[in-house]
Order: sequence, then C-alpha cells, then structure tokens
Amino acid sequence: MGIKSLFIRCFKTNELSIVAKNSFVILFVFLLCSPAKAQEVIPVYSDYLTDNLFLIHPSMAGATMRNQIRLTARQQWFDVDNAPSLQTLAVNGRVGDKIGIGGIVFNDQNGNFSKIGAYGTFAYHLLFSRSELALNKLSFGISAGIIQHRLDQSGFTVYDPIVSGNNISDIFANMDLGMSYYYLDFYAHLAAKNLISVNRELFYSAAVPSNQRKYLFSTGYVFDYNKDWSYEPSTLFQLREATNEMNIDLNLKIYHNVDFGQLWGGLSYRNSFEGAEYTAEGNAIESQKLQYITPFVGLDYNNFIFGYTFSYQFNSVVLSNNGFHQITIGYNFGKSRWRWDRNVPAVN
Repeated sequence: MGIKSLFIRCFKTNELSIVAKNSFVILFVFLLCSPAKAQEVIPVYSDYLTDNLFLIHPSMAGATMRNQIRLTARQQWFDVDNAPSLQTLAVNGRVGDKIGIGGIVFNDQNGNFSKIGAYGTFAYHLLFSRSELALNKLSFGISAGIIQHRLDQSGFTVYDPIVSGNNISDIFANMDLGMSYYYLDFYAHLAAKNLISVNRELFYSAAVPSNQRKYLFSTGYVFDYNKDWSYEPSTLFQLREATNEMNIDLNLKIYHNVDFGQLWGGLSYRNSFEGAEYTAEGNAIESQKLQYITPFVGLDYNNFIFGYTFSYQFNSVVLSNNGFHQITIGYNFGKSRWRWDRNVPAVN
C-alpha cells in the first residue's frame, strides 16, 4: 500500500486510535517535506543542471542552436518497496527564426498513487542584437497539459466504505508560463507553474490544496577563462503560493572541452526555509528544513548527451539513507542555426 493511499483510508475511518492517526500525520508531513512532491504535476528536481532546462522553463523551447530530445529516469530509495520514481521525455526545437515548440510526457509513480501526463509548449524568441553572433535574447513560453491521477486500491485488504477496491482516476488540465533572458554571459529565467487551481476528488482530503501554483526564478553567469574550461555558478529559487514554502538551489557547474567532446559536472545544494517536525501527538517541536546535496556528471559526445545525478538528503528526518538516482540521455538533431560568440552552453 502506498503512502498516500494509506493516508486516504486511515483518515476517512473512525476505527483508528488517536495515536495511530497522529502517526499518519507524521508520515504525511514527511512526504510533503521530502523531495518527492508527489502532489505536484512535474516535481522540480535537479534535472535542469543536466542540459534539460526546457523541462522546467517553457520559454526554453527552441532556444538552443539545435533541436533537443531529453529522456530522464529517476528512482528514490532503492531499499524501499514502491519508492517514488519518475520518467520524463522532453522534445523541443525551433520553427523558423523566432518560434519554438516542444512537448513533454511523464510518468510519476509513488506506491499505489501515480500520475501520467503530456504538455505542449509554444515559445517566441526576440533577438535584440543586430548581429546573430552577439547574444541578447528575450524569450516567452506557454505550456498546456493534460494530467491523469490514478489510485490503485486493488491491494487494500481492510474494509472501508470509501474504498472501492478498484483502480480509480481523475483527469484535469493545467498550464505554465515563463520567460528567459540571455545577455552575453548572463542569463535569467522566470516561470509560473500549475496556474490553474484544480479540485481533485481522488484524494478525499483538504490536505492536498487545489492551488498548486509555484514560482521559479533562476539566474547564472558563465565564466569562460580559456577555450578548454568554463565555470557556471547559478541559483534557483522556488516559492509555493498556497503554503508559502520556499527553497533555494546554489549550483556550480564546470565544463571541460576534450578531443572527443565535452565533459561537465558540478554540485548543487538545496535548502528550504519552511517546515516542522512533529511528535506522536501531532505537536510541532522544531524546524525541519529540507536539505540535500546533489553531485552530477555528464558527457557530450557528438550529438549525444549522457548525465548522472545523485541526491543525498541529510536533514534529520529521512525515510532512507540510500539517496535519489537519476540518469539523463539526450540527442541533439537538426541543422545548427548559428553559434553565439559567447560560450553559454545552455543556448549553444
């Protein structure tokens, strides 16, 4: 039985003791504070650092010099049965000089609960420089998608009047907006995710609010000291509107050109600003902040991209010490339109 399925069944029955119910409060709060934000449409992890910015920023559709395909697979806690896993497939490219299009399909599994969905994206790119070589570009993007939530109750063995024992699901739509700006070696992104408030009867609970809006702001700069080495410090700030939860990523990515392509890698640190730990009686006792560190490595070889990401959560309440593993496989295709005179890997 998955965590969310267990939560639904337990809080709609009067047969559990107060202590048992409070135990499920602790478990559910942990789930909300963990990196596995299963109630989100597509959780924001660290995949954007492995050459996959389009996955979180709709304005990046068609922003690069070539079209892109990116496939990711993420698995959490190998030592926990039915642990969260996520797979995404993202494709984007340019149509003409100023229009970008893209699409994302995903599958998110968390015990008995799962999500599948698909997004389509339209982007528009404004070039402010008179020369194609001088990087000065503003981009806008909008994504719209259809998402299906599913809850498998077939394995539930304890009778409860609200549990049908079947596979139940609901379908809803949502949309994202975003903009990006690149000037020479500097860049900034802004995105508003999950703009449409949706009441999902699948959960039978107000614990999952209808407002899932989240705002992202990221910025960075590329220091290109010579032809072989580049250094890219960056940051990503996230704000969830309904709960006022905030977290920030501090990142450093390093690129090294070699004879057969480009090696890259780096480190990311994520810290949240909200959260609480709870006793068995449900009383908050101290601040519980999400903290984890993510090393990542990758390789560009010909038209292919390979990346690996490992995240280790080191705040005081963790379900497993096994960490979160993710691989990224990509392919760049189509004719290169031009190449900027600045070494900004995200758009070259």
